[in-house]
Amino acid sequence: MEKAIVNLNKARAVSPRKIKRMNLERLSSLIKPSGYFRQKAIKLKEFSRYVMSFSVSLKEWFSGDTADLRRHLLAIHGIGPETADSILLYAAGKPKFIADAYTLRIFSRMGFERLTNYAEGQEFFEKNLGPNVYLYQEYHALIVELGKNFCKKREPLCEKCPLTKLCQKKI
Repeated sequence: MEKAIVNLNKARAVSPRKIKRMNLERLSSLIKPSGYFRQKAIKLKEFSRYVMSFSVSLKEWFSGDTADLRRHLLAIHGIGPETADSILLYAAGKPKFIADAYTLRIFSRMGFERLTNYAEGQEFFEKNLGPNVYLYQEYHALIVELGKNFCKKREPLCEKCPLTKLCQKKI
């Protein structure tokens, strides 16, 4: 996610107006490092259209209450909890932990069976880490890297995993 934001910044495209005007293929190429970039590009364009309807700057829009912003984001077609929380954490700088599939898979394999869905995972991490934007961003990025490179859904590389000693379900 962070690489995609860097790309958008380099292209001077971090504004709803610029994203709304941008060609879908160009936007997709800029956010490609975030994964699922085609779907995310469509969602970003929809988000941009929605935010622009408020006639306020993005900074002003993001300055609102986190719970209210999340409700607004979830009201946008195609944006679910994970996307909403990604926008809140990475774009708005709000402390919302992203308990994505990587998180649930890794921590389930480590013996945290009670983390069976997004809401439970998010609540667990927010309660135990406390509200810290930088920590959430760093933790999430490390979890994603671990999930992509070692704790894969199919054919995990348990013998090479840096957390193998903590893992209870080596495959």
